[in-house]
Amino acid sequence: MRFLPLLLLPLSLSPALWAAQPEPGTRQQIQVYKSVQSDGVVLYSDTMPMDSSYETLVFDVCYACDVHSKVDWQHTGLFVSEFHETIQAAAKTYRVEPALIRALIHAESAFNPWAVSRKGAKGLTQLMPGTARELGVTDPLNVQQNIFGGTEYLSRLLEQFNGDITLATAAYNAGPTAVTKHKGVPPYAETRTYVQRVQLLYQRYKQVLTAQQG
Repeated sequence: MRFLPLLLLPLSLSPALWAAQPEPGTRQQIQVYKSVQSDGVVLYSDTMPMDSSYETLVFDVCYACDVHSKVDWQHTGLFVSEFHETIQAAAKTYRVEPALIRALIHAESAFNPWAVSRKGAKGLTQLMPGTARELGVTDPLNVQQNIFGGTEYLSRLLEQFNGDITLATAAYNAGPTAVTKHKGVPPYAETRTYVQRVQLLYQRYKQVLTAQQG
């Protein structure tokens, strides 16, 4: 059983909170159980609690890749403060903009550190097992390891595609081989939708973070 304290989550309980990247063209649902402990702490679990009352929350496991998404991407809430220190440290280490890291995490998992896709991608940046091993990530559900691993991988893709954010994020979703093969963003509806939304989120995060610094 996995529990995640409320204090680690954004306050919004939107379906995006539990999003995970599914197989292309597929949708699935997961059930999450919300319970309040005797000390008042709110917990979430993917296993039904046996010793307390609970509320069942059902969410679609598909977010930025969902071509039929009803999310208003121009105005949906941003996660501008979650995991601040770790994201800043990863950004400095791998020379990737914090705004881009946040956009990628938002698109991949909506900042849910427990997100797991049916293909086995895990955590905030939805690292696949093979990629995680290559990056030295031993626990993809560990926030710090996952953010550093995902940022390092994104950094490698940016270097491979000469700093082109569009191609790098397309490669993050579909794989660098597909981008190279198609000499650009692959003609997959999921990938093209994903890239567009990452770009939009990136611009929005960049604007907000720049305003905060000013």
